[in-house]
Amino acid sequence: MTLNDSFNRPLRDLRISVTDLCNFRCPYCMPKEVFGSEHRFLPKSELLKFEEITRLASIFIGFGVRKIRLTGGEPLIRHQVEVLVSMLRALSNVNGQHKGIEIAMTTNGSLLAEKALTLKEAGLDRLTISLDSIDDATFRRMNDVNFPLEKVLESVKAAEAAGFETLKFNTVVKRGWNDHQILDLATHFRGTKHILRFIEYMDVGTTNGWRLDQIVPAKEIIETIHAKYPLVPVSSNYRGEVARRWHYQDGSGEIGVIASVTQPFCGDCSRARLSATGQLYTCLFATNGQDLRAMLRSGASDDQIRAQIHSVWRERNDHYSEIRSANTSDLQKIEMSYIGG
Repeated sequence: MTLNDSFNRPLRDLRISVTDLCNFRCPYCMPKEVFGSEHRFLPKSELLKFEEITRLASIFIGFGVRKIRLTGGEPLIRHQVEVLVSMLRALSNVNGQHKGIEIAMTTNGSLLAEKALTLKEAGLDRLTISLDSIDDATFRRMNDVNFPLEKVLESVKAAEAAGFETLKFNTVVKRGWNDHQILDLATHFRGTKHILRFIEYMDVGTTNGWRLDQIVPAKEIIETIHAKYPLVPVSSNYRGEVARRWHYQDGSGEIGVIASVTQPFCGDCSRARLSATGQLYTCLFATNGQDLRAMLRSGASDDQIRAQIHSVWRERNDHYSEIRSANTSDLQKIEMSYIGG
């Protein structure tokens, strides 16, 4: 069953936060000044159980979802998250038939070295690793917990050895913090099978102190790389792909830019987000969600939950990035650490 919203955008992607915990304190997501030692994180009882996540995922698949991405916080902090991967994998293999569901994960890579093979064996298809610098000092400053770059690079090797041949790397570029690393990152990943994606610093949530002058526009990022390594634009892999893709002219690989601020892509957005507590959000910049956990735990049937999701998505009219202004920065938006990126 295809489900379209009020702008005729289909529901194709489901992003599931499995925990609000993270061991990094990146300034654009979980600044230490807010998420410090006094911050109250969610008790385990409030998190969706794996069985609850799987039940909801099954309903979303029935509406046409074909990609499920596990996020956090940091998803590898969630105990035995590989069990959830295998449970989700089983949804796409019913009666011996493969439904073509892709299962992916976004991680900061800090715990990946010991989990990569287990995740691959459980059925994880793709990995995206957040990597904001290829310089150790800058990397430590960006994660704000003094975590060494070398540990993440060890995780990259472990993921490659486990069979994840093509990895994606996400770099959030914040002016004055890591914008001097753009060319170094491009150089590091040129000639590999991996895909580097630069993300404009966004006003997600209300705690990261976002300012327009801290954005490095996608156009500037591309011009910086193109000046040394000529680039050619390529078309999207599918409708709703968030990254604008570029290939190196000499065939040395691919990069992407995700430009929510300067080049909004709301018109093709097909993503729903499920928080660790079972709140359904229809936009990364949402101010409120729909409580599906309450329905699960009060004995609602699949049909009742299906009807609620249907109603929420049919009425969806989100296009925040197209209407972003000085006034929208005052909205009490959900924090990215609760719904993933």
